[in-house]
Amino acid sequence: MGHNDIMNTAEDFADQFLRVTKQYLPHVARLCLISTFLEDGIRMWFQWSEQRDYIDGTWNCGYFLASIFVILNLFGQLSGCILVLSRNFVQYACFGLFGIIALQTIAYSILWDLKFLMRNLALGGGLLLLLAESRSEGKSMFAGVPTMRESSPKQYMQLGGRVLLVLMFMTLLHFDLNFFSILQNIVGTALIILVAIGFKTKLAALTLVIWLFGINIYFNAFWTVPAYKPMHDFLKYDFFQTMSVIGGLLLVVALGPGGVSMDEKKKEW
Repeated sequence: MGHNDIMNTAEDFADQFLRVTKQYLPHVARLCLISTFLEDGIRMWFQWSEQRDYIDGTWNCGYFLASIFVILNLFGQLSGCILVLSRNFVQYACFGLFGIIALQTIAYSILWDLKFLMRNLALGGGLLLLLAESRSEGKSMFAGVPTMRESSPKQYMQLGGRVLLVLMFMTLLHFDLNFFSILQNIVGTALIILVAIGFKTKLAALTLVIWLFGINIYFNAFWTVPAYKPMHDFLKYDFFQTMSVIGGLLLVVALGPGGVSMDEKKKEW
């Protein structure tokens, strides 16, 4: 079997997977994508005093303003997640979650930590994909006249979301010298580049979903570590961050790459 036959078989499998799962795949994608916000909102509830004291100690803003910060994060994230999952006022929910990202970036001094800044930017990319999904395709003013899809804001939202997902993946790279880590980095980087430029997009995104899910379960199994150990919170954070990457990639699988992509341009060649 030649290289083209293998690729065609793999693409047929991806298309078949999408046909079978198209009814519920977007729901799973949204749940995965907002899982970071959901987990962080719940953590705000259970670690109320710790979060308030941290903000107060960092900014010397007093208990009242520190409490307001925690309340905004708690209700902003949980309400945003509920709206996204229920498909009500999704655009407003995304804008609210954008605000939460900006607020946390400033409050936790994430601007000066490249890894966390890249992850926050990537979460913004995931929200762009949610916005793109929530926007209905532009309709032509006249029957039979095609819509200029290339100029649609939705296409550029999808492009921005795909590119920003790369930032999230870059923070998940492990620079170890063992064979598995090197293989993981090479294969993962190649796949995410394909997703970013929109070439063989659905196949690359679906392969990356399977790859990342297996890695996430194996390396970030926070449930195997006692809750009182610091490693528990570290693994838990990484686990849900990776789930957000998976959610964004599933949206790419469900939506396709959009008009600004090599896959779309190939149709014109």
